[in-house]
Amino acid sequence: MHGPASGSVRAGGIRALRRCAGLALATALSVAGLAAPVPAAERTRLVAYTALEVEQLDPIRRAVEAAVPEVEIAWLRASTGIVTDRMLAERDAPQADLLLGIAATSLLQFEAAGLLDPYRPAGVEALRPFFRDPTPPYSWTGMDAYLGVICFNVEVAGRHRITRPNFWRDLIGPGFKGRVVMPNPASSGTGYLLVAAWLQTLGEEAGWAFMDALHENVAAYLPSGSGPCREAAAGRQAAGLSLDMRAAAEKAAGAPIDIVVPVDGTGWEAEAFAVVAGRPHLALARRVADWAASREANALYARSYAIVAYPGVATPGPVYPPHAEARMIRNDLDWMARNRARILAEWTRRYGAKVLREP
Repeated sequence: MHGPASGSVRAGGIRALRRCAGLALATALSVAGLAAPVPAAERTRLVAYTALEVEQLDPIRRAVEAAVPEVEIAWLRASTGIVTDRMLAERDAPQADLLLGIAATSLLQFEAAGLLDPYRPAGVEALRPFFRDPTPPYSWTGMDAYLGVICFNVEVAGRHRITRPNFWRDLIGPGFKGRVVMPNPASSGTGYLLVAAWLQTLGEEAGWAFMDALHENVAAYLPSGSGPCREAAAGRQAAGLSLDMRAAAEKAAGAPIDIVVPVDGTGWEAEAFAVVAGRPHLALARRVADWAASREANALYARSYAIVAYPGVATPGPVYPPHAEARMIRNDLDWMARNRARILAEWTRRYGAKVLREP
């Protein structure tokens, strides 16, 4: 591993965004699976907090329940920032048994707060070293890594004579005025990794100056990491700052987008899993953790991500940019975790007026 603007979204686009945001709010903190048949008496219900993409949830649930038949998984899904804030708010009485598909920087915060069970899953020695908790006591294990990209709509660009961006600074050009969307870092892990990367690579003074200039071109900050790419893919924006695998999925589905991994390097984050300390079913939760570290589990993660913990398992599709991993910056996850509250407070003070509000 390497480590308020004058532009606005067209009225139809804003309505579409608000509908999406409303749906996200309505579903973000709902526990999936409540409508399923009542499980057999011998099965134990484990609540798993996650920020995984919605389409990943059912396949992973089925696989977990096949590997550990005594368990029924009940998902609580939300964007990374929402899950992180909820978990920290519940620190005196945790409600989750498992954390599965949560940013490693969030798990570092939970580890520091004493919220994680110090458990080393079976088989972790086979995983790439970067994905293993380096600090005793061992408490979390990586699953996959995702990185920031630009979903660039070539049809919109052609109509407005916008040149393809190769560097992040290209997004502050006049052609992008009101035609950029990106995730809100307070709710989205993808949004936070982008902001943290700019501050690390440019330095804080220059990083904030860059974001001040970018803000002039941003139409809106959206609740999720996937949303900006969907907006660009649908032709409602020229550029959506998003995550690599959402970009690959949209392009594979026929969207007229280029996936731009800027030459000057991009931020990234690892998703990981952990067992929550002090919950009543630790033994079963640890068995799920053993499965989550397995080659079988990593093969499942690799259906959605190009970079996973188990070596040799990932098979990126033909539309995935081959140079993506090489352009990942030297990222300090500990720094990201320690400075999250400070950075988000400053970001919100500067740019919060353009955060898309749910109706």
